[in-house]
Amino acid sequence: MLSTGDIISFEALGSRFIILGSLARTEDLFEKRSSIYSSRPRMPMAMELMRWDIIMSFLPYGSWWRRHRKVFHDHFHPNIVDKYNPVQLTESRALLLRLLSSPKEFRRHENNDPYVETAEEALRGLSEAGIPGRFLVDLLPSLKYVPEWMPGASFKRMAKNWKKVNEKMGSKPWDDVKEKMKNGTAVSSLSTTLIEALPDESDPRREEEEKVARATAAVAFVGGADTTVSSINSFFLAMTLYPDVLKKAQAEIDSVIGSNRLPDFGDRDSLPYINALAKETMRWQAVTPLGVGHMSTQDDIYDGYFIPKDSIILGNVWSILHDPVAYPDPMTFKPDRFLKDGTIDPTIRNPMSAAFGFGRRICPGRYMANNSLYIIIASLVSVLDIKSPLDSQGMPIKQEPRMTSGALSFPLPFECIITPRSSTAEALIHNSQEID
Repeated sequence: MLSTGDIISFEALGSRFIILGSLARTEDLFEKRSSIYSSRPRMPMAMELMRWDIIMSFLPYGSWWRRHRKVFHDHFHPNIVDKYNPVQLTESRALLLRLLSSPKEFRRHENNDPYVETAEEALRGLSEAGIPGRFLVDLLPSLKYVPEWMPGASFKRMAKNWKKVNEKMGSKPWDDVKEKMKNGTAVSSLSTTLIEALPDESDPRREEEEKVARATAAVAFVGGADTTVSSINSFFLAMTLYPDVLKKAQAEIDSVIGSNRLPDFGDRDSLPYINALAKETMRWQAVTPLGVGHMSTQDDIYDGYFIPKDSIILGNVWSILHDPVAYPDPMTFKPDRFLKDGTIDPTIRNPMSAAFGFGRRICPGRYMANNSLYIIIASLVSVLDIKSPLDSQGMPIKQEPRMTSGALSFPLPFECIITPRSSTAEALIHNSQEID
């Protein structure tokens, strides 16, 4: 193993792994040499056995990936994502009502939604298989041909179950929308827009174009199901650990908006502390601690080191977002680190520089996710108190920020007490449903 502080290199069963621990290193390779480092490693477990090839994030760099990327970009680039603001606003207010009705269920953002349940189950499998080398078959691809009954082939049985879930996640919502469009009951959505733009069913291009469109809808759905849900759970956890942060955020809401309405997107520029709170939520507990692996497509020399073709390179998102130089006292949840003289300080590194990946493979849904994080946090802060549970002596129970391991990271189960800030706040929650 080779280590130079912010670069770690090691070999496992003939595969070369390189972990980049600083933003400067990721920029050098993923940005400045993107033509070499924009592909993905072969992941037999996730891509070939579990069929995560429906998600463009894992596709190798090339024309097929670019087709998916273009379609997705057309609907989620920064100049168009604001069109989804009304939907995001409606859903954030629906969340408030669910939390008011069943506060103990705060870890679940949808109730009895089969699509969400399927996506959550699929993501559990991705969290296990999404790190290159996590399963031996990723290092010895020929193992994918062994029979399921053989000793040591439990990964084949696991993959078979997850494959069924992934196929359901990718096709069931799409097919349901198509059926509703036929009988005139479909609600306008990304899927309806994509379906309406498809060539006629007699067109020979139809099958391939629909495959791309269906994958675009699936990645949009599952993308929000991991990043936003994990970040909001981290937000709840942070509020139980840092009550002064919540009080400061509520004070800003009260000063700028008052208590007679809920925040909306028009308030964003007037709420610097809320924006800083969203940034710190994104930074504090990384959803993808090691990002998604890149693969070198040719031999390269970097900073005096030889990087062979087909090396797997990982940007260490966790270490970048906890760099003590960029973020002093990085383990502490401190939104003020992003502020100076009452406004967002542009000299402080934006967590989006690492939280959504790197280079040409950076998540194209990051603008949508950023909008979601803002409006959900602003809505929660405005009308709810979030506190740690109390022990038998009436003292707050000290909780630890413990996270799951895997490609996707979520807070481990914890408790918090969620109540409306006042009777006025409770009425606002109910009235917002009638308005929407």
